[in-house]
Amino acid sequence: MSEHKDQIDRNEERRGYFRIEDAISLSYQTVAPDLLDKKLEQLESGLDTDFTVMSSLALITQEMAGVLRKIDVQSPDMARYLSALDRKIDLLGRALLVQTSDLSEQPARAVNISASGMSFSASDPLVVGSMLELKLLLLPTFTGVLTYSEVISCARENFPSEIAGYRIRVNFTHLREADKDVLIKHVLHRQSEILRLRREKTEK
Repeated sequence: MSEHKDQIDRNEERRGYFRIEDAISLSYQTVAPDLLDKKLEQLESGLDTDFTVMSSLALITQEMAGVLRKIDVQSPDMARYLSALDRKIDLLGRALLVQTSDLSEQPARAVNISASGMSFSASDPLVVGSMLELKLLLLPTFTGVLTYSEVISCARENFPSEIAGYRIRVNFTHLREADKDVLIKHVLHRQSEILRLRREKTEK
């Protein structure tokens, strides 16, 4: 049973590393080498910021899912009550993020993303090998993900873009486990949506 579960987890993780075309809000800034260790220490401390609170809430919801199903069998009314509380907390988390993050007011940008890295358009070039503090706002859940990423490619784009200039590719070198789980779930959900839309298109 344990080996079977481990295999399922590995399969889900591999699927989460598939790349998808998506639209998210993002911001980034270059991190100086002498500041990186301090920022990584803050990231690994496990202390949530206003921006990352939604990803932590999402992980807690996932952990509660199994218990909530058991409660639903024994006491449906209690399960509905707990689900309602979870939705209220989720709404409060979204409101906090909207109030404290400028990203919520920015238009979504086209990206190619997986749980291990992403590519996006930028108006200015970035130095390959440099580190970025990268903030991602996943839609439509308004979940904030903070990652420190290495620039692995920067090439001038040869086609018109909303943000003309360069195509940047990064690897997520430092990512909280909670945020990694959220990204994998997000990718799997978007994959399902894309496949559903393709099926509907072919059936018409």
